[in-house]
Amino acid sequence: MNAKRIPYGFDYYALLFFIVAFAGWLWEVILHLVTEHALINRGVYRGPYLPVYGIGGLLLCFLFHSLRKKPLKVFFWSAAMCSVLEYFTSYFLEKRWGLRWWDYHGHFLNINGRICLPGAVIFGIGGMALVCLFLPFYEKVYRKIPGKWRNLLCVVFLLIFVADAAFCAINPNTGFGISTGYDR
Repeated sequence: MNAKRIPYGFDYYALLFFIVAFAGWLWEVILHLVTEHALINRGVYRGPYLPVYGIGGLLLCFLFHSLRKKPLKVFFWSAAMCSVLEYFTSYFLEKRWGLRWWDYHGHFLNINGRICLPGAVIFGIGGMALVCLFLPFYEKVYRKIPGKWRNLLCVVFLLIFVADAAFCAINPNTGFGISTGYDR
């Protein structure tokens, strides 16, 4: 696992963070819509992004970029790394707010309800798709967007995200279908 540096600037990673965080939010909203038949804004923040997915995507990009041509390795490493990230994120959120934004009790091979085997498999598939399929496409599109537009997008997204994070640090997104252990 050679974590070779990818030769891009801050805007590359910031935009990738927001794309993957949005894709994670979309995945969670659609999954909840299909399983619970309810349209719910999932996650701690109010905006359409889940930072844990964005951070996970960046870690996958940094750590497994050089394994792009080895999808099976990317699958297993992604499943393991994302599960560790999900476990500690769940632990942190519960300690910080006394709430759980997900609970896998009742799912096959779960550990303290924080992670489970089916979730790890989904993360492995998602990581493989990100590293082996999406990143090459993203790099081509990224190069075609003028630098001033990339920078403007970064500033706009970051300002919205920081404002949302500040608001949600005091008043996190909670309630039915979002968190457990808290009624607002």
